[in-house]
Amino acid sequence: MNNPPSRNWFSALLFVLIGMGFGVGISLYTLGQRYAKLSREGVTVRHEVRGRTGWEKIDLVLDIVRDKYVDTLDCDAVIDAALDAALASLDPHSVYMPPVDLEEADSQLAGDFEGIGIQFNVPADTATVIEVISGGPSERAGLLPGDRLLEVDGRSIAGRNFPQDSMVALMRGPSGTKVTILIDRQGTRFPVEIQRGKIPLHSVDASFMLDDGRTGYIRLAKFSVNAYHDFVDAFKPLQQAGMEKLILDLRDNSGGYMDQAIYIAQELLPRGEMIVYTEGRKSPREEVHSEGRGRLQDVELVILLNEFSASASEILAGAVQDNDRGLIVGRRSFGKGLVQEPVYFSDGSGIRLTVARYYTPSGRCIQKPFTSDYDYEAYGRYNMGGEVYSADNMHIDSTEVFHTRGGRTVYGSGGIVPDIFVPVDTTRATSFYIACNRKSTQMRYAAWVLDKQSQRLSAIDSYPAMDAFLEELDIPASFTGFAFSRDGIVAAKGEWEASASYLLPQLRALVARYSKLGENAFYRYYLEIDDVLKQAIEAPALKLEDTSPATGQ
Repeated sequence: MNNPPSRNWFSALLFVLIGMGFGVGISLYTLGQRYAKLSREGVTVRHEVRGRTGWEKIDLVLDIVRDKYVDTLDCDAVIDAALDAALASLDPHSVYMPPVDLEEADSQLAGDFEGIGIQFNVPADTATVIEVISGGPSERAGLLPGDRLLEVDGRSIAGRNFPQDSMVALMRGPSGTKVTILIDRQGTRFPVEIQRGKIPLHSVDASFMLDDGRTGYIRLAKFSVNAYHDFVDAFKPLQQAGMEKLILDLRDNSGGYMDQAIYIAQELLPRGEMIVYTEGRKSPREEVHSEGRGRLQDVELVILLNEFSASASEILAGAVQDNDRGLIVGRRSFGKGLVQEPVYFSDGSGIRLTVARYYTPSGRCIQKPFTSDYDYEAYGRYNMGGEVYSADNMHIDSTEVFHTRGGRTVYGSGGIVPDIFVPVDTTRATSFYIACNRKSTQMRYAAWVLDKQSQRLSAIDSYPAMDAFLEELDIPASFTGFAFSRDGIVAAKGEWEASASYLLPQLRALVARYSKLGENAFYRYYLEIDDVLKQAIEAPALKLEDTSPATGQ
């Protein structure tokens, strides 16, 4: 790991002692005093510490522990625990990652990965193929949407709540290697041998024109290495279709590569506008400004955020808000304003070290405080009386006041506060709806429809055909019957009618996903119940007399 020559593997153990606060176990070694004493078999051992550097003190303590510790130590486990605890003591985003964890983390943001090329969900206890990636290994092997995955190389993955991440791990592997999957297709079981290959990863989940004919919608799921190119590929057809307004959905987008957020901002901002700047103890201030060559500078813009939008999502949203380029609609973002630099080691492990803070054009650092519940703070906003239900409950540091280019008031330290706040609506959540959610009845209903209508459903490639198919399903009758027969859930009098405005779009979306229309169809139908999107569609172009965010208008 390129440690200083005076350090050996055991030196890392001190980090555990510091990071995890194991002061009692080494209380006989008082490093702040001149001597440390240890009695063993009547012999007093003295260790000189005066004038030593910090690293030499580490060697001193750890040499003693290495020689005297009661049990045999697992070197690799000690190193991993030591580095993990050391970095965790700095901030929540500085982390050490062993080789397996680092490979997984990198694959999430890479432009491709090696595997078989399918998307699946688990509506009950068996994985069901949702999409077969075009041109990928599974398509060449003949897999189809609706296939149930029973075994991978002889290992059963069905019928016993097998973890989804473990399923993925079994199916992934180096290009050129083979894997045999036992599938169930409409009651017929047979094995399929698939040769793994490179699978492209896309950052855009959906992109289409909304029904008003002037508004385009793009859902960007992550800022992976190809995010900018995927974004360009998504907006070009919308421009050709006459897009005058763009709704860019960054909800649940936890971030990724900063440069991808900057490239996308370049498409949106006029020449000379600051996008972001970074600064740290060892990192001098660096500013990034728009070059003015963007193709979307004249398009009306709205960005959607929620409590799980973080990092690169906040950089992009902050640049748009501070330059008065567009409106932010939704709920307060996560609040991550730190820049991590990756460092890789020859054994396959690595670290992500915080080296700077990023600041929005107005000077805001939107990093939220490092509280004890930091990782779960966003979930805590859903507690009784939490801020997701009312803008009045939003935690804003009123001392961190900044102003946009046009003079609007914005706030730092705790995420991007939206210009238009949209609360979570719980008024339509009946007991029937909640019971179905708890048992994933909706997902299993869609899989049941696929079993019954697989040939017809998989051939649908237009929305008129999809609408006709959904109408014939008579979802109110078929779903309530399914919920009762499979899960014993009964809709009390009036409950279906009260829940229908939530459930029908959700059920249509889950069924439509199995057609050739894929993810675009899922979002097109599901967004019918999206109050945030409705506010974004209805929102007028930004007016600079609006002086503060989170108006709730």
